[in-house]
Amino acid sequence: MELPAGPQSMEHIHDSDGSSSSGHQNPKSTAKWAASLENLLEDPEGVKRFREFLKKEFSEENVLFWLACEDFKKTEDKQQMQEKAKEIYMTFLSSKASSQVNVEGQSRLNEKILEEPHPLMFQKLQDQIFNLMKYDSYSRFLKSDLFLKHKRAEEEEEEPPDAQTSAKRASRMYNT
Repeated sequence: MELPAGPQSMEHIHDSDGSSSSGHQNPKSTAKWAASLENLLEDPEGVKRFREFLKKEFSEENVLFWLACEDFKKTEDKQQMQEKAKEIYMTFLSSKASSQVNVEGQSRLNEKILEEPHPLMFQKLQDQIFNLMKYDSYSRFLKSDLFLKHKRAEEEEEEPPDAQTSAKRASRMYNT
């Protein structure tokens, strides 16, 4: 049975653990995102923004692979694990992969390993991709317009609209 390859087949991974991400995020989520890549990847809204950025950089497959591996590690059913392992391999690691990630040693991971999958079978490759994102695209993301606009919007949301006018009123009252 051939599984469909490509990012569309990995859509079930999405940005979160099943919770739908709305446009409204926790106050100062950008501060958490800026603290570490781990924080960013734990926040569904952060993953969504990071994916937008990586799409523009033509490297979205990295975060999709990382998310697929996280999802894979939580799989307990042997049959499901085998299907997901094959899907990850065909989508990200095979020489014919539609969204191939650039990792060392991927040639050593051949299809034979897919017959006896285990939760940590992709761990070394996932760690390589994590480090690639952490030391490369993550730092650029924190300097990107996409992140900075989101941060500014968040800061504006935090400031009450009438705070400035109250201050002006107070200064007028005391200066007369």
